[in-house]
Amino acid sequence: MNSLIKKAFLNARSENRPALLTYTVAGDNNKKKSLEILKSISNYADICELGFPHNTPIADGGQIQTSAYRAIKNGIKIKDVFSIAKNFKKIKKNKPIILMGYYNMIYQFNENKFLEKCKKSQVDGLIVVDLPYPENKNFASKCKNKGITFIQLVSPTTSKIRLKKIIKDSHDMIYYISMLSTTGGKLKVSSNKILEKYNMIKKQNTSKNVVIGFGITEKTIRSLKKADGLVVGSAICKEISKSIEKRQNTVTNVTNIVRRLRNKII
Repeated sequence: MNSLIKKAFLNARSENRPALLTYTVAGDNNKKKSLEILKSISNYADICELGFPHNTPIADGGQIQTSAYRAIKNGIKIKDVFSIAKNFKKIKKNKPIILMGYYNMIYQFNENKFLEKCKKSQVDGLIVVDLPYPENKNFASKCKNKGITFIQLVSPTTSKIRLKKIIKDSHDMIYYISMLSTTGGKLKVSSNKILEKYNMIKKQNTSKNVVIGFGITEKTIRSLKKADGLVVGSAICKEISKSIEKRQNTVTNVTNIVRRLRNKII
């Protein structure tokens, strides 16, 4: 049976557009609001990524760090992230949700216990930022046994030989980091250059879904719409910060930005 992630890509392809993936930090700016935002934006996003707030990030830029700091300050714990995912799935059972975090947290929690928790919360996929290939082979295989998609990361510096191996071993989705930067940075490379590298990755195995992340905003999203999917995170976190600062409705404002992003890729 096709996973919900695979189905989301097939559906977007049938509409002749890329899938839109959104990223928010679980518990930003509080547990209740975080779930409300997720439910609301999922009306326009094809796949929702939910990040574990972390105080020592590796690739997260300023906007996502601010979101994570707010969530941690509000006392969000690992169990709360699972509870947000589980409650989201009660309402949106067919909307794929991907959890994103760091391996240290999974290791401390215990790998098997963590995956059991993912299964119970109906999590569809996992991105573990600091668990690269081939070190992730064992964990990725555990994910597969639980019916969870493990998402491999590739970047502009991934060699062709390494790329071949990663793609061969990958599940339904590969995440291409568009540039050497943290999230939320301005696109340092032209969209054509990004798509050139993207096409090279895609050619290795056309049946695998490749998404592009990093530097994607309302300004840049249209120029990359040839990809299977596009991930927007920092622009959303920035909108949450802005709304809190101006004492405006975060759910409405964030939903509006996701709606606009979706309209740009139709």
